[in-house]
Amino acid sequence: MLVLASASPRRRELLAQAGYKFEVRPAHIPEDPLPGEDPIVYVTRLAREKAEAVFREMIGANETAGKGRLDGQSSLAVLGADTTVTLDNAILGKPEDAADAARMLRLLSGRTHRVITGVAVTTAEGTQVAAEATAVKFLTLSEEEISAYVASGEPLDKAGAYAIQGRAARWIPRIEGCYFNVVGLPLALVVSMLESCKVRD
Repeated sequence: MLVLASASPRRRELLAQAGYKFEVRPAHIPEDPLPGEDPIVYVTRLAREKAEAVFREMIGANETAGKGRLDGQSSLAVLGADTTVTLDNAILGKPEDAADAARMLRLLSGRTHRVITGVAVTTAEGTQVAAEATAVKFLTLSEEEISAYVASGEPLDKAGAYAIQGRAARWIPRIEGCYFNVVGLPLALVVSMLESCKVRD
């Protein structure tokens, strides 16, 4: 059984697009970066913590239901992921409010930043962890464009305060790397990891 340890509708849609059948069980863990934490270390740490937390919950629930520890462990795979935006190696997470979203968009305006997703797959045999990075070029944004975009509400729950699959697409002339990574789940990497863990669609 495959479980997605994320509440993200984008990740759910992408995993389904890849042909997988799965359950959704969001992980509830603190997502703040540690002081001075490298962005790749940050997203892979969170991906691992999410996957392992949900794996423990599922095994515990299986034992409570009297189904036996071994059966539950042997058939269970939990996928965790975390995505962040980085500029000059600084982490731009989800904005705290509209003003913070506008601040982030001003930082990204006219520059190229990186989107990094950490991915973890936890099974009875342990946890595999990997990361994918994509470079994203932004056009220069006017204050009017920033204000209108923030007012739309779209940036407020997105790392880096934008969604490439939404209205912000108009400001992105090119990317280098995996598009799906910018949306929130690098599909080719995820499929490779699941196949190595013998998880089938």
